[in-house]
Amino acid sequence: MPSFFDAIYVLVRQIPPGKVASYGHIATLVGHPRAARTVGWALASLRSAEEVDVPWQRVINAEGRISIRSLRHAAEEQRSLLEAEGIEFDSRGFIDWRRFGWEGLSAVEVEAILARNAE
Repeated sequence: MPSFFDAIYVLVRQIPPGKVASYGHIATLVGHPRAARTVGWALASLRSAEEVDVPWQRVINAEGRISIRSLRHAAEEQRSLLEAEGIEFDSRGFIDWRRFGWEGLSAVEVEAILARNAE
């Protein structure tokens, strides 16, 4: 199995353009439902070369808002990237989860994807 951070990256890569997931949802998918903050740390620690391959911008907080705390990226950059994918924000900066939320994968799918990426 990949490391915890690598498992996060593998699953974030599964989020399709135009969809978002919460930090907590990704944590739950990797089997650690209380590790939402760690998901944020993992995404914040991506190297520049990895950012091209891991769509970090598609992970937001559970309220449906951007809550980025990165030295390299600002909330405005994340919003711009999401809007370029067709994601819309309301006047208060929230995303409609029913419209733009990613449902994720089943436990069987997660296990298969992580096993493939462990090789």
